[in-house]
Amino acid sequence: MNDLHGVAGVPMRWVGPLKISGNVATTETEVPLATYESPLWPSVGRGAKISRQTERGIVATLVDERMTRSVLVEAEDAQTAYAATRRIDAQFDDLNKVVRACSGFAELVGIRHEIAANLLFIRFEFTTGDASGHNMATLAADALLGHILENIPGVSYGSISGNYCTDKKATAVNGILGRGKNVVTELLVPRSVVTEMLHTTAAKIAELNLRKNLIGTLLAGGIRSANSHYANMLLAFYLATGQDAANIVEGSQGVTVAEDRDGDLYFSCTLPNLIVGTVGNGKDLDFVEANLTRLGCRAEREPGENARRLAVIAAATVLCGELSTMAALTNPGELMRAHIHLERKQGEYSSNG
Repeated sequence: MNDLHGVAGVPMRWVGPLKISGNVATTETEVPLATYESPLWPSVGRGAKISRQTERGIVATLVDERMTRSVLVEAEDAQTAYAATRRIDAQFDDLNKVVRACSGFAELVGIRHEIAANLLFIRFEFTTGDASGHNMATLAADALLGHILENIPGVSYGSISGNYCTDKKATAVNGILGRGKNVVTELLVPRSVVTEMLHTTAAKIAELNLRKNLIGTLLAGGIRSANSHYANMLLAFYLATGQDAANIVEGSQGVTVAEDRDGDLYFSCTLPNLIVGTVGNGKDLDFVEANLTRLGCRAEREPGENARRLAVIAAATVLCGELSTMAALTNPGELMRAHIHLERKQGEYSSNG
């Protein structure tokens, strides 16, 4: 791990390298993490080291990508709202022409809608090239809303944002349909590596994942989420790479799966809402530019490829930290000992109780 200047006062280190393969990138790369939680660096570092002990490393599969913005229109009644949805769906090609006129990179890829009473919520879905796409999607949605109000009878303006997107909120719709990049990461850890480097067994991790991440989250009322701490890795990665940090709200939704396969550990993290970009607001800051370049995400590629690379690196980083923490939690006292050793002086505990 190498120290670099902090991000707006937040300490940052490069951790790894992580070994990654899959349908977007095959690479070994260190990752920048900006955080006050210093145990995160060695935790992700342990997961990264484990990824290099396997033939394929972390296999990251990008399943889907789309940025969304929902608008709200008011109709005379529900029947009129329903008729409007039929007309909107039938005009998809015309609506996409409206989008293309707004941006050289935005493309309309889907329209979904919900009716509540006489209110019609329309969720537009776009691809946005290498940008995370917030502003691009809003600009396109604004133009689409104007087109709809002008060409679809019986509806009037409600809001440019109807909260059916959903932006920076943990919701079922994002967990089901996705917002941003949807990435699945997988790692098969040999039994010997589980024993020697994680100091546990595949069976213990699988059992804890069931009891903690699945049953525990169910009892807590979690929304489309079953994981230990995705938000920790995502926030550190987002801050270091110039992302909108508030997007960890939906970004931290996701599901961890762990299986004991004859002593080997199959470990997977599914993240349906990774909102990252390599161009746009904040990306021209010196430290962001340097970090994205070092990650190989500022190279000359087809539009969208750099952002996809960044997304799979982010997802692999999440898996590294999730795996290390879940292993630590199978051993009594290990997690707290690491925090005491790395964050606090022993005397603080003895004097303050």
